Amino acid sequence: MNTLITVAPTGAETAKSDAPALPVTLDELVETAKACEKAGAAMIHVHIRDADAQPTLDLGRLKDTVAALRQETTLVVQLSTGGAVTDPYQNRIRVLDAEPDSCSLTCGTVNFGDDVFMNPWPFMVELYQLIQEREIVPEFELFDLGHVASLNRLLDKHGLPYGGQVHCDLVMGVPGGMPGTADALVTAVNALPDGATWSATGVGRTTLPVALAALAKGGHLRVGMEDTLTFAKGQPVRDNAQLVERAAQLAAIAGRPAMSPADARAMLKTKDRR
Repeated sequence: MNTLITVAPTGAETAKSDAPALPVTLDELVETAKACEKAGAAMIHVHIRDADAQPTLDLGRLKDTVAALRQETTLVVQLSTGGAVTDPYQNRIRVLDAEPDSCSLTCGTVNFGDDVFMNPWPFMVELYQLIQEREIVPEFELFDLGHVASLNRLLDKHGLPYGGQVHCDLVMGVPGGMPGTADALVTAVNALPDGATWSATGVGRTTLPVALAALAKGGHLRVGMEDTLTFAKGQPVRDNAQLVERAAQLAAIAGRPAMSPADARAMLKTKDRR
């Protein structure tokens, strides 16, 4: 199977003043998305910012973002339901009203640097059942081995997602989550449900070790300025497309070149909302 490359271009943690290439306006995000699609990305994981470049879950802005990305690219559009660590649960659930192709669903609470990213079981269940009703494909975000156990529990109790394909992303190297090592990746992957597809994200300096381990284990890749601002030691990331280009090169070397957005839609079983 070819490699799904997801780009996570913005996130909710980094300030534009610290990373001038970070796309925070709708125009910047669309231009980034077009460049990343050209470089080999098939899906985009979206956080948005307000007029002051602060993280927001404003529904009007989310709808405009989804519409613009659909108009200007063929990428699978995935919205974050994580938002920022300070966002209330009801705002995170309301993201679904923007009708993305896919959305994130984090399978547990995790220490996130100095903060706590809250995802209690009742919130996970409510979000999952709404995702099923809305026929949106979830990507289960797994920051730790306990999250893999919670994913299995969620599927056992509430069934398969829309389309029937379980797709996960191992988020590795977050201070407070599982380390970005090959050993941790293999342990987590071996605990996933049978037939699940998965990508892996290496945060910060774990970007390359995680990418190489994921390709060796048959997984897919997520890269982007949400997850790392350094391309190599002492070398800041130029832009998101630079990270996608490298991921595509690694995938090609591994004999599993980057898949197209059309192939990603077929693999993930997304509903065609275009």
